[in-house]
Amino acid sequence: MNGRTSPGSPGDPLWYKDAIFYELHVKAFRDGNGDGMGDFKGLVSRLDYLKELGVDCLWILPMYPSPFRDDGYDIADYYSIHPQYGTMDDFREFLDAAHERGLRVITELVVNHTSDQHPWFQEARQSTDNPRRDWYVWSDTDDRYRGVRIIFLDTEMSNWSWDPVSKAYYWHRFFSHQPDLNFDNPAVREEMWNVMRFWLDMGVDGFRVDAVPYLIEREGTSCENLPETHDVLRFLRERLETHYPGRMLLAEANMWPEDVRPYFGEGDEFHMAFHFPIMPRMFMALRLEDRKPLVEIIERTPEIPAGCQWGIFLRNHDELTLEMVTDEERDYMYQEYARDRVARINLGIRRRLAPLLEGDRRKIELLNGLLLSLPGSPFLYYGDEIGMGDNVYLGDRNGVRTPMQWNGGWNGGFSDADPEQIYQPLISNPVYGYQAVNVDSQRRTPHSLLHWMRRIIQIRQTARAFGRGDIRFLKPANHRILAYLRTYEKETILVVNNLAGTAQAGELDLKDLEGAIPIEMFGGSPFPRIGELPYLLTMAPYQFHWFKLRWL
Repeated sequence: MNGRTSPGSPGDPLWYKDAIFYELHVKAFRDGNGDGMGDFKGLVSRLDYLKELGVDCLWILPMYPSPFRDDGYDIADYYSIHPQYGTMDDFREFLDAAHERGLRVITELVVNHTSDQHPWFQEARQSTDNPRRDWYVWSDTDDRYRGVRIIFLDTEMSNWSWDPVSKAYYWHRFFSHQPDLNFDNPAVREEMWNVMRFWLDMGVDGFRVDAVPYLIEREGTSCENLPETHDVLRFLRERLETHYPGRMLLAEANMWPEDVRPYFGEGDEFHMAFHFPIMPRMFMALRLEDRKPLVEIIERTPEIPAGCQWGIFLRNHDELTLEMVTDEERDYMYQEYARDRVARINLGIRRRLAPLLEGDRRKIELLNGLLLSLPGSPFLYYGDEIGMGDNVYLGDRNGVRTPMQWNGGWNGGFSDADPEQIYQPLISNPVYGYQAVNVDSQRRTPHSLLHWMRRIIQIRQTARAFGRGDIRFLKPANHRILAYLRTYEKETILVVNNLAGTAQAGELDLKDLEGAIPIEMFGGSPFPRIGELPYLLTMAPYQFHWFKLRWL
């Protein structure tokens, strides 16, 4: 029943707690057949690079047949591979090659909606008595579910769209070309389980489940986070646990942490969920030179079941979302990180990590240090390990989805095609262009960002406290110092960060750890033993330290 065996599955069912995830677009990573579009053959040729980087699990963005009106999130067939990405055999070859290297693979499960080009919708719109009609949400008028917010305010006027074929309105929480599935229909739930089973039998290690708060609609509600949604999720999780132990479900629910907490259930819904509000507050804390935004959001984060885990990230394939901030905080973030209004989209900022931080290597290192030491499993976005740039003028969120930059040669080593054939132009400006920022040049430079990223990933993987431990904030008088203890079983790690662009000193109250010797984890150097008095550390601008505490 389990199909192919995944690495370590079902050996350690909590593998995702220690994992470092790497998110990538197949189309953007490497073109294996010279048509200008990345594909699975190209991805296979670069798996050794990902293994060297030290990541554990690859998150593959939508790879299914699609009209690509929403970068593949508008799925037209759940049971196949987009022809430009390759064949099913190419996908199987990729999955086997990844597993041979000890890399797990999770794929996208877009449950809330399909493309309007999906055969299910094309059948459903034909007549009111079509067997698939009730697979979607229909209405004779557009005044049902009034008061439900519109998510894409800059493109959509309503959550209802008129279908001239069936002469009725259909419901969509996202783009009008993405009709919502009707999860009140048991046949839809069964079909979504069939989709999961198809890919699980092939050997995938889990799914990132898209847009989970919106599965059910009820009159007089926000149509978000409804109790009936959790019935659907428990149904899918129970089937997964019964037939495919050791696989994982990751929720995308862009909500406050207390609203995301129910999606873990009692350990019987999602294994993981993204913690969206942490991301903007990392950038906020850095620009304010104040730990308060970050400490506050983590301290208000509720406890989650023992087998569950948060996913945290600095950047991903979407905009730096500012949904989970106050209006005042959003204005501040726009002012500090997106003064050029072209960089703004919807409620967010469409920039990559390096341009957001003005290419400042010290800030890039500090934020990656936070990402890898705060509670949760870190998600890296392809290209950020070399400091890739973006192109906000490509429209939508395409500017952060440009081809991976492998070398300074033809098309940055991404493709052998003519430059005009590339699915999207490479970054070519003097600062972030592929001639200046690429894998090959950073491989040859011992002090490059790529080498540094490999090193910090390697160090993180020596301590389970980062992935599984609890957190206790130390609150020195100097608010520019962010310090915390990560503890798991007998392991204790002290993390100290200077959020300021100037040298700072911090006095830490560590008297309950008296007698311990802090061992600096990057160089293995012992620091003075902790005593009764406050522990004084002086920090260079944007510097951080990880110490493993040892009692001798």
